[in-house]
Amino acid sequence: MERVLELYELQYSDLMKLCSDQKPASNEEVERLKLISESIMQNLGRDGPGLLSIHGVPEARALPETLFPLARKLALLNNDRRKRILKDHNLGSDVSLKNLDRIVSSFAMQMKYDQEFSYKPKGDQTATEFSGGEFKDLGFKFQQLGFLMMELGLRIARVCDESIGGCELEQSLLQCGTAKGRLIHYHSVTDISAIKTAAKHAGGGKVNPKGDISSVDGDSNLWQQWHYDYGIFTILTAPVFMLSEQECESPSGHTYLQVFHPEMNCTLMVKASKGSFIVQVGESADVLSKGKLRATLHSVVRPAKMEHLSRETFVVFLQPAWTKRFSLSDYPVDCLTLRDQDSESCNGETNGLSRKIHEIVPPLFSRLRDGMTFAEFSRETTKRYYGGQGLQSNR
Repeated sequence: MERVLELYELQYSDLMKLCSDQKPASNEEVERLKLISESIMQNLGRDGPGLLSIHGVPEARALPETLFPLARKLALLNNDRRKRILKDHNLGSDVSLKNLDRIVSSFAMQMKYDQEFSYKPKGDQTATEFSGGEFKDLGFKFQQLGFLMMELGLRIARVCDESIGGCELEQSLLQCGTAKGRLIHYHSVTDISAIKTAAKHAGGGKVNPKGDISSVDGDSNLWQQWHYDYGIFTILTAPVFMLSEQECESPSGHTYLQVFHPEMNCTLMVKASKGSFIVQVGESADVLSKGKLRATLHSVVRPAKMEHLSRETFVVFLQPAWTKRFSLSDYPVDCLTLRDQDSESCNGETNGLSRKIHEIVPPLFSRLRDGMTFAEFSRETTKRYYGGQGLQSNR
């Protein structure tokens, strides 16, 4: 039976108060906000799961609901039209959209903290008309949601810094100056068949000769393999599920984001309120906080026997500057490895899952050295996961 982790829910109004320079009106309010700050650190820290949710954010439902249907439509478009639309809206992709066996389509944009929020599509008038209609506000809505989530990340960084001491996390984000937003469509089996059929009629595209999901992903029950994010924070919208073009409820009532909790030695399915935002700790935050925050080991599960079900989400990755140097002088040595557990896990699994994760997730000590820059750490991490001798296939 699946074990579910119901996330600690931080109210947006309380997050704003924690980041305000204005003094609370009463001692009771001071104590209440102190307890909330402690709860944030407890959930993002060493003994917690490394993630929490934020609820009550203005426009939290309207913006994702506008973007999510476009993710699937973009994924199913032919390459030429999709390429033109993405170019017109300043978007790209960090997955191969020509790979017909892909099980994820991702549409990405680099955004700047100090960028004035205004959107102008690229290209001439013909190009703009070509990507108009239902896609006419794609770039604008993308930026609007992305900047909102960047603000959430900065505020969480400030709260963590105040608890830890100093301003390492917030300053690292501001010194970087940019964040990557990704609109992600997790394909249904039906989507993959439709993409292949369309490409066959058009006479193009790269097809996996084995032709099934498990041959691409290495694990047929996962949309995304086990990994750590290596930035500071990852901010995610609570996902939306779709049956063809119709939004539907999650089949199991959770997000299908799965985390491995080393203290409990088991996997937990993450549950978050509809319209909330999930904050997830990355490895850079783990290191910069001297181990006071815990990076989240996670994967995304495909619902069994739901061939027509797809999953939509929007993610913003917050990272330090490429030139940021990491110091391991005060970092706990035992945090550099995945701890081996011999006991049974909380949902009846044996330590076989722990061993499997060891086999496919390169430990931090194999990727990070004292004095290494974030750029070097990023390259080494990508190499250890997906390089010639990497532990996972690069989809």
